[in-house]
Amino acid sequence: MSKKKVLIIAYYWPPAGGPGVQRWLKFVKYLPEFNIEPIVYVPENPNYPIIDESLLAEIPKNITVLKQPIKEPYKLAGLFSKNKSKTISKGIITEKENQSFIEKLMLFVRGNFFIPDARKNWVNPSFVFIKNYLSKVKIKSIITTGPPHSLHLIGLKLKQELGVHWIADFRDPWTTIGYHKQLKLLKSSAEKHKQLEHEVLNEADKILVTSFTTKKEFQNITKKPIEVITNGYDDEKVESTTLDFKFTISHIGSLLSKRNPEVLWRVLSDLLKENDAFSKDLQLNFVGLLSENVLEFLKNYNLSDCINNVGYVSHNESIKFQKKSQLLLLIEIDSEDTKCIIPGKLFEYMVAHRPIIAIGPKGWDVETIITETNTGKYFTYSDYDALKTTILQHYKAYKNNTLHVNPIGFQKYHRKALTEQLAKLL
Repeated sequence: MSKKKVLIIAYYWPPAGGPGVQRWLKFVKYLPEFNIEPIVYVPENPNYPIIDESLLAEIPKNITVLKQPIKEPYKLAGLFSKNKSKTISKGIITEKENQSFIEKLMLFVRGNFFIPDARKNWVNPSFVFIKNYLSKVKIKSIITTGPPHSLHLIGLKLKQELGVHWIADFRDPWTTIGYHKQLKLLKSSAEKHKQLEHEVLNEADKILVTSFTTKKEFQNITKKPIEVITNGYDDEKVESTTLDFKFTISHIGSLLSKRNPEVLWRVLSDLLKENDAFSKDLQLNFVGLLSENVLEFLKNYNLSDCINNVGYVSHNESIKFQKKSQLLLLIEIDSEDTKCIIPGKLFEYMVAHRPIIAIGPKGWDVETIITETNTGKYFTYSDYDALKTTILQHYKAYKNNTLHVNPIGFQKYHRKALTEQLAKLL
């Protein structure tokens, strides 16, 4: 039986690093096992803020990857301020009161001249290219994945003109994602975003989201079927590691100014004062971008001597840090807008078989997952007593060589199991 073909329209693809690339790289890996042949369409010359060359080896050798040039305004913006254009392209925005004139100007231009985002000029040439391609190749199903949400406009045009079966995949929300409010939008621009979001959600045949909260949000906008397929974990070929000798608490990924759990720094600072052995054993590993603001907080809580600031590493290296750490730290901004964010690293943390300390907003979707899988504990930004008790319990277990977890039912988050869900939708 011949395989059903599906065209996947994405922006992030190896050698892009970071979490955005993982989801569809893994779906593409496993779809052929469910009798579906993925064909991938990506930009030829993208301006990725993070590069991870090691991910190139994970692209299946027998799949078709179509590429077309893209004009990246962030490259032009870099002529004015290279650092600011790079951080804004990552979604990293300075606190309002600390923004320079250049950053304010760049945010205004980004928010009002590039709707829905800075890749909007890739929509029309991509539509023309894909339309011509589909006239030669029999493909009836397409998938667009965002952010950048401009890629959904490619799907919208193909749906309206060719009547293809279209699934729109939202790795993050559109108008309620945290940085959206910081784009200095004019009223007309904000309305345009809402209009495009409404159009995409009501024209797509099916909607995919990565969290339960986003599903609820979108159900207020559309009656189209919405499926939750979270991110997940895969079988990683990593050398065997031994647990760290020190009591390491590791955070993998970006720790930015707003993602700053002062309650944790206070707990650790107090434990250092109260317990001499703890002060000798503690090590904080930061694997990824660590903001100056967070570093300043750590210094103020007398934690500077405990810091191992590793910086960005390859995906494989990050897996090693996860497997050898005593505790794994998962942090999200304390905001109503972030309840829907389930970081991809959560699932890698789960399969690392190390206890997770998750700190985030009240009602965070992550709480449900780590509770049902018995992989860690969840705390809000005000849970000082409970957090201190848990870390002390973990420290005592570490001293007794009994610090471990007993996960249950996490296999449903394997990338292959998640791809099976996607295959059924196709």
